Amino acid sequence: MRLLAAFVIGTIFGVGIMISGMINPAKVLNFFDLAGSWDPSLAFVMGGALLVAIPGYRLVWRRSGPIFDTAFHMPTKRDLDKRLIGGSAVFGIGWGIAGFCPGGALPAIGTLRADVLVFIAALIAGILLARMLQGMVPPAHTMAEPETERS
Repeated sequence: MRLLAAFVIGTIFGVGIMISGMINPAKVLNFFDLAGSWDPSLAFVMGGALLVAIPGYRLVWRRSGPIFDTAFHMPTKRDLDKRLIGGSAVFGIGWGIAGFCPGGALPAIGTLRADVLVFIAALIAGILLARMLQGMVPPAHTMAEPETERS
């Protein structure tokens, strides 16, 4: 039942992304082009999403728990760090350059357009690279002082 619910919710999200035009990178890029051919319709898409999400969250939080899980899984970390800020910046820059974000590109895979497939390949490569770097570079506070040569 949990898998079916995820499938239905994902399908509704994908259809909404397609109807809103967010699978069209030109529409997204025009939203960011304030000095040129600005298209404000994406702001209405975002506003519409908020009109649904805000009351939805208020209703869900009144429940004692989720329907298909034992507890709500919310982030506990509240501080802004370099990873969060850097990741947000990379996301925004990439969205502004390509006109795609993962939420808009994944439903567009079915179009089999080359730009979508290249974006998805780059997305996967970026995820793998980030995971590899996270495993290779320990946090600064755990790095030991380099050993000095004894004479």
